[in-house]
Amino acid sequence: MCMDQAASAISDPIRREVLRMVRDAPRTAGEIAGAFSVTRPAISRHLRVLRAAGLVVDQARGRERVYRLEPAPLQAVEGVITSFR
Repeated sequence: MCMDQAASAISDPIRREVLRMVRDAPRTAGEIAGAFSVTRPAISRHLRVLRAAGLVVDQARGRERVYRLEPAPLQAVEGVITSFR
């Protein structure tokens, strides 16, 4: 995925918190949504942005979707940031 997409995706505080959640363990969309005071459709949009940036991968488990972190795009962002030090 594009480094610019990943950088844009992590610019939002809710999306960063979602990434922290799925970093620790895979989570269902319901678990993720339950951790925030915003609407479920808003969380769905955030998850869509994270998927499009390649930062999360989802898998169907019955009627639910389970999300896990995909850290590779973050390495590209980290490389750019490191180059400015």
